[in-house]
Amino acid sequence: MDKETIKKKIRRLKKEKNAVLLVHNYQIGDIQDLADFLGDSLGLSREATRVSEDIIIFCGVKFMAETAKILSPEKTVLLPRLDAGCPMADMVDVEGLLRLKTNHPNATVVTYVNSTAEVKAESDVCCTSANAVKVVQNIESDEIIFTPDRNLAAYVQRFTNKKIIPWEGFCYVHERFTKDEVIQAKKSHPDALLVVHPECPPEVIDQADEVLSTSGMIQLAKLSPVKKFLIGTEEGILYRLKKENPEKTFYSAGVAKVCQGMKVTRLEDLYQALLKEQHAIKMSETTMNRARKSLESMLHYV
Repeated sequence: MDKETIKKKIRRLKKEKNAVLLVHNYQIGDIQDLADFLGDSLGLSREATRVSEDIIIFCGVKFMAETAKILSPEKTVLLPRLDAGCPMADMVDVEGLLRLKTNHPNATVVTYVNSTAEVKAESDVCCTSANAVKVVQNIESDEIIFTPDRNLAAYVQRFTNKKIIPWEGFCYVHERFTKDEVIQAKKSHPDALLVVHPECPPEVIDQADEVLSTSGMIQLAKLSPVKKFLIGTEEGILYRLKKENPEKTFYSAGVAKVCQGMKVTRLEDLYQALLKEQHAIKMSETTMNRARKSLESMLHYV
């Protein structure tokens, strides 16, 4: 089938099966075009609690589909590709986190939503890149265990005097942005605004004009009078930025960086998942109930 035929079939199946399609900003353009809700992990988490449809089909990576299931346990949540993973989420393990909690008994555990359900279950509160600073600032504890992203932890540390104990995980996509390449990008486009994601290394953040989540980038591009932007995040967001702001110009802040987990999902995968209602997300009730507490705490800080 050609692309347009598959898209028509997907739209028809969504209606027939009372399904809603949640899509992350890093997905391929053809899938972004089909989204009922397109956004970052925080925005999509919120939508997962609001939708009325029976089936949520999540085009993102596994931890995102798990989050949707935890927040809407009565729904069927489908992930089109079971191999759509996040290496950073796999960098933190429950055993290691439990040891860290034992070593720091007075610390509050703040876990980035880019994590497994099992790790969320051992955490006090989750956060996203959009609200991490707000979450940490509003916690009473003066000691914070922050998992799994060391770069986001370092960024949050800039805004608080609390002691942050970072887990040494990272996003391999954002880690690949370097100080030298963003400086070169600024030299090549001196009239452009450099906007980077807080998962980038500290030396890259130091060069930025703005540090924002993907939803923040979308909002800034829409409202700013600036006409040129250098974007320091996964290249998938450039599709949406260009589509929604055709009068403006967007470049990657260096060599375009690709998340393999986000890009593995194709139109055919989405179609098959809907057609067969396959790859449903399943977890134990205990894990879901414990993880839900940390996610619901996160949603207070929006």
